[in-house]
Amino acid sequence: MSQYHKNDVMHFTEVTLLIRSFKRSLEFYVDILGFSVLSKEAHQMVLSANGKDPLITLIEDRNALAPNITLGLYHFALLVPSRKTFAEMIYKIANHHYPISGMSDHGVSEAIYLDDPDGNGIEIYWDKPIEKWPYENNELNMFTERIDLDAVMSELNQDEITEHIHPETIMGHLHFYVDDLEKAKAFYSDVLGFQVMMNYMQSALFVSDGGYHHHLGLNTWNGKAPLNSKRQIGLKAYTLVLPEAHYLEFMRRLQAHHVPLMIEDDKKYITDILNQKLWIEVK
Repeated sequence: MSQYHKNDVMHFTEVTLLIRSFKRSLEFYVDILGFSVLSKEAHQMVLSANGKDPLITLIEDRNALAPNITLGLYHFALLVPSRKTFAEMIYKIANHHYPISGMSDHGVSEAIYLDDPDGNGIEIYWDKPIEKWPYENNELNMFTERIDLDAVMSELNQDEITEHIHPETIMGHLHFYVDDLEKAKAFYSDVLGFQVMMNYMQSALFVSDGGYHHHLGLNTWNGKAPLNSKRQIGLKAYTLVLPEAHYLEFMRRLQAHHVPLMIEDDKKYITDILNQKLWIEVK
């Protein structure tokens, strides 16, 4: 597992998405990406990469409002363990003729972008070795350049491709549309405790814990759009792992900023500035 996604570092582990059709989502998440179904109820389905830990929860609402230009989810990012695994994912997606919206070399990682059948944004990426991450004047300098697809696909061994997603696939990071970077920093950095890693052209902020390039991206590219509504397709909840050693200081920050901690079914959560439920899991 990535050193930046262990229990001594704050990181995200799971997302809950509102979608319209289980059937359509199964064809994408299971048949193409290779997730397994951990549990399924009347209107809720939990997907896993390793067969035991929840990674994506889907809530079905056949009358859900269509996605639109809103604040909230830009994408959730699935981190695969190697360049070879990344090439395998590209191969499987292409083999099913599923459209992608982009692919990039970010210096710290190589990534492809696509939407699920309901329009929820997804990034799939692998992290380059830490010693290759680009720094300028001791500051991280992520960029967006053309990916060397031939070099990526040269890692592929078609005989080793399986229908299952790699079991070490995890939630690498999240990325949200916000309407104000200072307000976003006040919540995600000052309240939650993430550190700012990079400010990109005053329109995007990347924050993390433990020195990762980012556990969370925040951008203002949708302007002053409205919040994603309760019945609208999109992200409804996500889970933050909080190291036990940080819990008391975390609680002090919540109290200092008047952010209430709530309990539902013995689980703790807060509501973020985008009206999304943020589950707090102390490890």
